[in-house]
Amino acid sequence: MTDVHSHILPGIDDGSDSFETSLRMLALAEESGVHTIVATPHYDPQAGFDNHASRDLLRLRHSLTEAAQAEGLDISIRLGMEIMASDDTPELLEEGRLWTLCGTRYFLVEFLFDEEPAKCFEILSRCRKRGFRPIIAHPERYRFIRRDPQIAYEFCLRGYGLQINKGSLLGRFGEETRITAMRLVSHGLAACVASDAHGAERRTPHMGKARELLAAEFGEEYAELLLTVNPARIIAGGELAGFEPRPFI
Repeated sequence: MTDVHSHILPGIDDGSDSFETSLRMLALAEESGVHTIVATPHYDPQAGFDNHASRDLLRLRHSLTEAAQAEGLDISIRLGMEIMASDDTPELLEEGRLWTLCGTRYFLVEFLFDEEPAKCFEILSRCRKRGFRPIIAHPERYRFIRRDPQIAYEFCLRGYGLQINKGSLLGRFGEETRITAMRLVSHGLAACVASDAHGAERRTPHMGKARELLAAEFGEEYAELLLTVNPARIIAGGELAGFEPRPFI
């Protein structure tokens, strides 16, 4: 499996707080069958996470990779960012001040939970016109998607990928979010499922239960698509597979 969303770099956002925690997270990911994990530190200056693309982040990834190898962990750590959408996001991407996922044209983007849909469409459209391809983090957690999941269908029609959180499918963010996540998957709107891991005790990168649930509810082929096929295509800059989105109306 490939996990395209994790907060595994230590000490730079609300995820891992130390190298020890990061190594425990990597061990959990590998144990569950993850061979590649993308570190996606928050870029959200309003929340105090001003993580622009930098040599410091590159060095931190390198140090964590060396520590993991010393522990005998066979897992690849790649780089991206979880970008809080704002008016200047298209320009920051174009200037290279924000990282896409593994240097591709895909970028992981999130919104304020109470954001207005029109604002989301406007920012994403400007990014798309510059040649960038949005992967929308945890759409099931946004209030406007829970109120009107048809908006998620409209995102897909525009070529935007939807990344569902494994914790949402497992009910870790409440029943309403779980139901929304399952509906998005059942309607063929999900591009991939990722951990959005923040630690080694809770919100971990262990993907075992999520894989079991997806296989049981939707079949092995669909589970493979969401956990292995499309995530691998995203980090390679390829085309997403398996899209047969169905509207809610």
